[in-house]
Amino acid sequence: MSKLLLFVSSVLLCCCWTTRAEIFTSIGQMTDLIYTEKELVQSLREYIKAEESKLAAVKSWANKLDALTRVSTADPEGYLAHPVNAYKLMKRLNTEWSELESLVLQNPADGFVSNMSVHRQYFPDEEDETGAAKALMRLQDTYQLDSEAFSKGKLPGVHSNAVLTVDDCFDMGKTAYNDADYYHAVLWLQQALKQLDDGEEAVVSKADILDYLSYSVYQMGDLPRAIELTRRLVAIDPSHQRAGGNLRYFEQLLMKQLREMNQDYQPPSEEPIQLGTYTRPKDHLPERESYEALCRGEGIQMTEARRSRLFCRYHDGKRNPRLLLKPVKEEDEWDSPHIVRYLDSLSDEEIEKIKELAKPRLARATVRDPKTGVLTTANYRVSKSAWLEGEEDPVIDRVNQRIEAITGLTVETAELLQVANYGVGGQYEPHFDFSRKDEPDAFKRLGTGNRVATFLNYMSDVEAGGATVFPDFGAAIWPRKGTSVFWYNLFRSGEGDYRTRHAACPVLVGSKWVSNKWIHERGQEFRRPCGLTEVD
Repeated sequence: MSKLLLFVSSVLLCCCWTTRAEIFTSIGQMTDLIYTEKELVQSLREYIKAEESKLAAVKSWANKLDALTRVSTADPEGYLAHPVNAYKLMKRLNTEWSELESLVLQNPADGFVSNMSVHRQYFPDEEDETGAAKALMRLQDTYQLDSEAFSKGKLPGVHSNAVLTVDDCFDMGKTAYNDADYYHAVLWLQQALKQLDDGEEAVVSKADILDYLSYSVYQMGDLPRAIELTRRLVAIDPSHQRAGGNLRYFEQLLMKQLREMNQDYQPPSEEPIQLGTYTRPKDHLPERESYEALCRGEGIQMTEARRSRLFCRYHDGKRNPRLLLKPVKEEDEWDSPHIVRYLDSLSDEEIEKIKELAKPRLARATVRDPKTGVLTTANYRVSKSAWLEGEEDPVIDRVNQRIEAITGLTVETAELLQVANYGVGGQYEPHFDFSRKDEPDAFKRLGTGNRVATFLNYMSDVEAGGATVFPDFGAAIWPRKGTSVFWYNLFRSGEGDYRTRHAACPVLVGSKWVSNKWIHERGQEFRRPCGLTEVD
C-alpha cells in the first residue's frame, strides 16, 4: 500500500499545477470526470491483481526454498555429499535466485502510473477543490442549510447517500479559515468536532479541530466560548505550541472587556454552535437578503391583484409566416415590467444539439469590469459558457430565426447565442444585462447599441434551486426545460429599465443548462419605435 501511495504521490506532484481548468464551474464538464475515475479504478484493480500475482509467485518461491533449506541445514555435508544436491545448490544461487531478484524488482505499478499521468492533466486542481468548497458554503447561506444537513446529505426534497466525514468537514472549515472566512470556518469545524465526539473515526485529531475552531470563534468575537474550547485543547494536549499562550491571552482580554463594561463573567452558552449562532458578515451586495429569500421562494410579490392581470395566449408574432400554422404558447410571468414565458420553444433534439456543439468550447463565464471595460472572471458568476454562430449548424440558425419571429425584433445585430452550464453552486448574482451610463463604452466595439432585450432559453429542469429572480420587484421564475422567458431591458426611449436587475440563483441540486440571445438596439428603429416619454 505504501508503494502505491508513493507512486500516486509522485504522479500528483509532477502534474498538480499544470492546469487551471476551473472544472467546478460546469456540471456538464464534470460528468467527464466520472468516467475518468471509473477508468482509473479499473486500472487500479489491474495493478492490485498484478501485485497479488507477483506476491503469490514470491510466496511460492519462499515456501519451496524454506522446505529445502530445512533439509540442507540439518546435515550440510551429508546433503552436499549427493552430487545432484551440490549441482542444484550451484544452479539455485547462480541462476534461480537471480530470477527471483528480477521478479521482486518488477514494478506492476508502471501501467497504473502511466494511466494516471495521461489523465492527470484533466484533473481538478486546488482552485477547483476550493471553488467547490466555497460553493457548498454559498448554498448553505442562500438556502439556509446547516452543516449537519450537508454532512448527512439531507438537502430539500433530495434523499442521498452522499455524506461528509469528519475529515471532509474539517477540510471545509480549513478552506474557510485560510480565506479568513471565520463565520463558515466555525460552522464546519464545529460539525467536524460534533461528528468526532459522536464516535466517528477520522484521520484529523481532535486537538487540530479545537485549535482551528477556538481561534475562529475568537475571531467571531465570542471570547467565553473561545476560552472553553481552548481549555479543552489544553486538557487534550498540555504541550500544545499555541494553546497555552492563546488561553492566557483570551482570559486577559475577556477580563479587560468585563472591567471596561462593568459586567460580571457569564459562562459560555451550552447550546452548540449552529446556523444562526453568529451573524453572517455583510458583503458587497446590498440586496443580498432579498435576493436569497427569492431564491428560497420567499418574499415573492405575487398578489391576487397582480395574478388577475396575468394571462396565457397563443402568439403568432403579429401573423409572422413562421408562426401562422403553429403559434407559440405565451404565458405572462409578470405584469410590470412585462415578462413572458414561451412554452415548447425548444425541442429535446434541438437542446441536445446545442449542448453537443457547446460542450467542447465551454470556458469560464466572464463579466465586464466596470472600471476597465475588460472581460474578467468573478466569484459572483460561477458558470461556463460558449458562443454559437448561426452558420455553424442549421439548428442554431433555426433557433435564431424563431427568436426573431417570436419577439418581432431583428437578430441581425444581436449577439451570438450564448450557452451556459452552471457548476457546483452555480450562480450569477444580481446584475443588469444592459450597460449603464457609467459604462458608455461597454458595447462600443459591437457598434450595435445597447442590449434592448433578453431572450432566455431553459434547456434543463433543475431539481432544486436555479431560479431567475428579480429582487427589485420580487419575482422568481423557475427553470422549465424547453421553455423561454423574454423581457425588455430598455424603455422605448432607450433609457435603461433598472427594475430588470436580475440574478441566476445557485443550483442546489441538478445541472442547469441555459442559452440566451441578447438583442441590441440597432435595426429595431421601426420594429420597436421610440415612445413619447422616457419610461414608455
